[in-house]
Amino acid sequence: MKPVLLIVDDEKATRNTLAMALEDDYEVYPAANAAGARAILESEPVDILLTDLRLGGESGMDIIDYARAQARPPLCIMMTAYGSPDTAAEAKRHGAYYFLTKPLNLDEVELLLKQAAHTRSLETANRELSTQLNPTGGLDRMLGNSPQMQGIFNSIRKVAPTTATVLVQGETGTGKELVARAIHNLSDRSSGKFVAVNCAALSPQLMESELFGHEKGAFTGAAARRIGRFEEADGGTLFLDEIGEIDIPTQVKLLRVLAEHTIERVGSNKSIAVNVRIIAATNRSLEDMVAQGTFRQDLYQRINVISITLPPLRSRQGDVVLMANAFLKELGEANRKPGLQFTRPALDALAAYDWPGNVRQLRTAVEHAVVMCSGTQVVPGDFPQAILQVPPAPQASTESSPVPDFRLDNTPCFNLRLVEQDTICRALEHAAGNRTVAARLLGIDRRTLQRKMSQYPEAFPQDLNQKISTYSPCSRSKH
Repeated sequence: MKPVLLIVDDEKATRNTLAMALEDDYEVYPAANAAGARAILESEPVDILLTDLRLGGESGMDIIDYARAQARPPLCIMMTAYGSPDTAAEAKRHGAYYFLTKPLNLDEVELLLKQAAHTRSLETANRELSTQLNPTGGLDRMLGNSPQMQGIFNSIRKVAPTTATVLVQGETGTGKELVARAIHNLSDRSSGKFVAVNCAALSPQLMESELFGHEKGAFTGAAARRIGRFEEADGGTLFLDEIGEIDIPTQVKLLRVLAEHTIERVGSNKSIAVNVRIIAATNRSLEDMVAQGTFRQDLYQRINVISITLPPLRSRQGDVVLMANAFLKELGEANRKPGLQFTRPALDALAAYDWPGNVRQLRTAVEHAVVMCSGTQVVPGDFPQAILQVPPAPQASTESSPVPDFRLDNTPCFNLRLVEQDTICRALEHAAGNRTVAARLLGIDRRTLQRKMSQYPEAFPQDLNQKISTYSPCSRSKH
């Protein structure tokens, strides 16, 4: 298949001469102006762009900027009859692959295009190889069989091949950066860099320099030129985590980058073209911030082209055990403890917890258990103490009261059958009917609790969908 070559020149004779000379080796598309060039770039998979610098009242630099902003930007070659070192340097800053001076030497043009086509083919082969080596794009690191997560996976696959800016929303620890990396890895930019910036970790004074770079002497301490994260991510993806923490002045500059695809380093007035896809993330409501005037509405509209909202872990409890087992295998092998398994009470403890820290907290809890486990079986006591804490019982008053001691081995020895029934009942009431939590209160495992309840059918009927109070021994005047 021939490489696709776009020739942009307002001189008809030059366009036709180049097209006739190159049509045997390239699929040539000629354009007389910037509008025609943009139309071809939008509709055809251009591999190489050959453009004149001056196009009537328009500039070839603008066409290169536009081409570089495409999802799969072509290699760009600038040609001009007004060549100078400064012009050549500016073309390079805009992303030009090479700079040619008119009148053109056709042999030189053919050699240069051959080199460019070879470079292009290597880029394509590298991208295809990356896809073969990592066909899931990192989706396999995002675990979940719940309908919510399956919907997230479908959204990632749909949005990844496009050029759309994406806003990933969700609580802390839900895996927003994993989503961003999967989008990058499944996109045409996968051979480029993925650059992550934690906006919450940067002060307003450092934010602008971090994103856009600075020139030597731009401010106190700027001892040398430094490129920013936008330039570092050129050709790839820039992930702006916690974008809601960016101050208003930087929001204005970020809006300009999204609109014009150019940046200016701090201390410089020269525009630098950048070809970067933005993926932003936040655990805050940007809509509320817009209403409060702390986040610009126009920027919100720019970054919210596609929105992906990650559900908290507590809303997809069915995924907890799946992820915990995957983390156990990974972390067990990493800590030279392969073959670890959770006991049933350990899994029950994980399922009973509501995970305010989401997936990140679950992974940390499993790592803690791996380190503390003394055998091949992970038991509840191997988890951090916070995971095993029992939720407080509903209180009629606002005053707090201590958690009662429900342990069966502390019950008095008179009328043991009656006391045991009553203790189990109170534990169930305190745990709001959750048997796993009640078993922990009683100091036994869930299976033992189930067996004991079956020994008292008069107190605990088989229809366990009833409310606890309807069969509670302590709610009866006689047994």
